Amino acid sequence: MHRNPSASTSQEPGRHTPVLSAEVREALAAGRPVVALESTIIAHGLPRPRNHQVAQELEELVREAGAVPATVALLDGRAHVGLVPDQLVRVAEDPAMRKLGHRDLAPALATGASGATTVSATAFLAARAGLRVFATGGLGGVHREWTETQDESADLRLLARTGITVVCAGVKSILDVPATLQRLETLGVGVLGYGTRHFPGFYLSSSGEPVDWTVRTPQEVADVMRAREDLGGPAAALIVANPVPEKEQLDPAVHDRVLARALDACRERGIAGQAVTPFLLEFLMRETDGASLEANLAAVTGNVRLAALIAAAAAR
Repeated sequence: MHRNPSASTSQEPGRHTPVLSAEVREALAAGRPVVALESTIIAHGLPRPRNHQVAQELEELVREAGAVPATVALLDGRAHVGLVPDQLVRVAEDPAMRKLGHRDLAPALATGASGATTVSATAFLAARAGLRVFATGGLGGVHREWTETQDESADLRLLARTGITVVCAGVKSILDVPATLQRLETLGVGVLGYGTRHFPGFYLSSSGEPVDWTVRTPQEVADVMRAREDLGGPAAALIVANPVPEKEQLDPAVHDRVLARALDACRERGIAGQAVTPFLLEFLMRETDGASLEANLAAVTGNVRLAALIAAAAAR
């Protein structure tokens, strides 16, 4: 008998363990492919009501490719891996939804908070629930002027100890890409270029930085995943760097010009720490008349579709 995939959520073995939706729980039990999706882009990355529409479209892309979507979020002090429709609406529409990284999970669980999960929090919760593949837009990384600020994203250290495959469009181009790649190497995080010999630049198809390994099919990625699992050793993420198509990237000349102005504005206003990234992203979106947002969505869409194909190949 066919079951409604949005029917009730899972058994709950412990208050602080992730709650799996019925659809996700049944897929994992049957060995079917599941793809984790972050919720920050829904709650904080897009204007309403487009954010809810995009969230639905991303989940549908996963299903069309033969996998099960598992959007991750915290609701009333419970971590959820896989959201039913009403929960997805809440993440999209509740203005009080917090932005939660990995370090925020314990306080949020203990205090009954609700929030959307960033890359680090999503990767951690997804891996804890037994998921093998996670799709996002761009990773965090080493910030520019790192030698002065010592500022780098929590994504990097979390991925260094979390064995999940992350499909992304590289790291955000507002960051120090060469330094980020060096840091990933130091931390033992594997990097594959999907159909490219250069690391993507999030809004841009290429950052200009080379990658050591190139794969060209979802099956090749699945083969690397299997080889890593057979080898054993320290758990670390595998990054599949999937470039946004050139026809959908932000014009490189516009990107460089606007980013230079954004960085100048940041210094002039004394913006530092966690406030830097959202300021730069907002500046880019405003000064490119939304073109950066469209490039972001094109990247996310491509990553979600590819992640579903990889998950399906890995499940075979």
